[in-house]
Amino acid sequence: MKSLILIIVSLLFGNLTLAQKYSSNTGKVTFEASVPLFEDVFAQDDNNAVVLNADTGDIASVSAVKNFHFKVKLMEEHFNESYAETAKYPKTTFTGKIVNFDKTKLTASPQKYTVQGKLNFHGVDRAVTSTATIYAKDGKIYMEGGFVARPADYNVKIPKMVTKKIAENVNVEYKYVLVKK
Repeated sequence: MKSLILIIVSLLFGNLTLAQKYSSNTGKVTFEASVPLFEDVFAQDDNNAVVLNADTGDIASVSAVKNFHFKVKLMEEHFNESYAETAKYPKTTFTGKIVNFDKTKLTASPQKYTVQGKLNFHGVDRAVTSTATIYAKDGKIYMEGGFVARPADYNVKIPKMVTKKIAENVNVEYKYVLVKK
């Protein structure tokens, strides 16, 4: 995982040795695809790696898909084997930019920003736009937000017998505490 982070950093930021880089290896990403009257479809990854270039607003993150854990182990097994196909698609990545980001204007008061980029899941790249709340405190940058993704947009096949138990729109949320590197 650490070598993957280094690759992302070098690709995104090249030789910008003076750039202010912030990162975390303990970002939290969750998704929920629950529907009323059925078992919760909720998973969480507490090891999402994220890197932010505070000078440009460029941001990238990566998760090992097997790091998403469910309350029900059988659901997690089905997710990894049948839906996400983690043996074939072991990671999910996001690369993008925080629009109009200016680190010098960050304060302890949360501010709304738009994050735009490309999410790769299940081998498919899709454009994603998110609203994020960002603030700075004690030398760290705090960021949280979310967006909606559709399994069909990522070629994830949901068997007909469970289509009524899984939402068509999946709510994805992220929460990061980034420290200067």
